[in-house]
Amino acid sequence: MAVSLATGTEADWRAIKQEIVEAASSLGIDKVGFTTAEPFTELKDILLQHREKGYESGFEEPDIEKRVRPELSFESPKSIIAIAVAYPSKLQNPPRSEPGAYRGIISRTSWGRDYHDVLRDRLAKLEAFIAERVPDARMQSMVDTGVLVDRAVAERAGIGWGGKNCAVITPEWGSWVYLGEIITNIPFPADTSIMDQCGDCTICIDACPTGALVGPGQLNSSSCISFITQTKGYVEDEYKLKIGNRLYGCDTCQIVCPKNKGMNWTHQPELQPDPEKVKPLLVPLLTMTNKEFKEQYGSLAASWRGKKPIQRNAIIALGNFKDRTAVPILSELLHSDQRPEIRATAAWALGRIGGEEAAEALGQAAAREQEAAVLKDIEKAIEQLRSTAENVSFSGEKQ
Repeated sequence: MAVSLATGTEADWRAIKQEIVEAASSLGIDKVGFTTAEPFTELKDILLQHREKGYESGFEEPDIEKRVRPELSFESPKSIIAIAVAYPSKLQNPPRSEPGAYRGIISRTSWGRDYHDVLRDRLAKLEAFIAERVPDARMQSMVDTGVLVDRAVAERAGIGWGGKNCAVITPEWGSWVYLGEIITNIPFPADTSIMDQCGDCTICIDACPTGALVGPGQLNSSSCISFITQTKGYVEDEYKLKIGNRLYGCDTCQIVCPKNKGMNWTHQPELQPDPEKVKPLLVPLLTMTNKEFKEQYGSLAASWRGKKPIQRNAIIALGNFKDRTAVPILSELLHSDQRPEIRATAAWALGRIGGEEAAEALGQAAAREQEAAVLKDIEKAIEQLRSTAENVSFSGEKQ
């Protein structure tokens, strides 16, 4: 029986809340929680300090007030429904890198169909479920790109606790979950938050390849590999080594988390990975057209920045693998690619790989390059070839 907002009672909202919880799995939702629409007051100071320290990624909503005050995005909100959908963390029979056929790795957050689309679908189903019971309800769904901080909503709604790796960790699914929420004018009873269960553990902070986890729950985005792999333009040499063969994102702080041990979720069909897409051969990526990239990778969340960052990261991976079979294609990119960041990265990779063919390509490029920043990287690569060989390891997922 439908309930009106004007006449509904606390018992009605509690009963509908229970119906939502019981129906969640049939709607493709793994966990659901409820919280008030009160401002996230404590979060504001954290966000302001984050900004003052220069830790923001630039992908966030710039207006901090909107991030902490639901009423600025939704008139007269009464509650927020948080959802979590679990995704896989392991590949079945993953392809392996081999000499002359090296592969990159795409982060687990982008292994299946773009999670933005999947969660919007789940939230739309939940909205329809609620609308059948409360026809005059107003609702607004958000996924990742919304103004609210998904993690803060999920924590307050009892989905999980905030881990030191900045991920929400759920008791049932670990941190391998996507988050979304619905702001509504229905006054659902709030759930209680979950107590922090990380204790004294600092494994994630200790394992971060670049030290981007500057403290428990504190991330300096500018030095986070996940952020760096999504940026366009040049990458500093120190980060090139640490990127390893990552093409998009970084999972290290979740992989090492003890709360994620043995957890791998395969029950959401759309989120299951194609191993050849998420561990692709590197060399074919370098000559891929925009059309080919869209056809092969357009359904992945990793495609949102286009092919350029992924191609640059593939060049970095080839340099880290010191793949001599890639020298011809890297030389071609160095000589003829229109993008200066690609030419500069190719020069760096050739300097890492070494050999007469690489040295010849770098020498020719030095004589013709007009871009100062690229020329600087070419000269650095030539100098590296002249210096003694260095045994430098890198922190990539080389499987």
